[in-house]
Amino acid sequence: MIAVDTSSWIAFFAGERGADVEALVLAMSSEQARMPPAALSELLSDPKLPSAIADELKRVPLLPVVEGYWERAGLLRAALLSTRRKAHLADALIAQSCLDHAVPLLTRDADFRHFRPFGLELLPLLQ
Repeated sequence: MIAVDTSSWIAFFAGERGADVEALVLAMSSEQARMPPAALSELLSDPKLPSAIADELKRVPLLPVVEGYWERAGLLRAALLSTRRKAHLADALIAQSCLDHAVPLLTRDADFRHFRPFGLELLPLLQ
């Protein structure tokens, strides 16, 4: 099972190439792709998103929000901010979803590399 970040979904639907898109295709074909709830919110926020793509995204199983998630996400973001690193709220929410379920995150967004010291596994491996 892998979680898929907004950036990889966008690349997939745009027909872009990359290791993340290849991994996403494989994860979808083996029913291993999971959607962090914050990523779904980001994707559905696009007013130009075609309804067919929105429907497809809503069919991807969500990573459940577990008790204490919001507190852990806030603390994770605070810990990252204390290191003077960039920490967007949506990124912290996505990272915490992955940490809660011990699943790697498929992304092309290099900002997630800052969450690696907190245990986040990234695919493809970002420096």
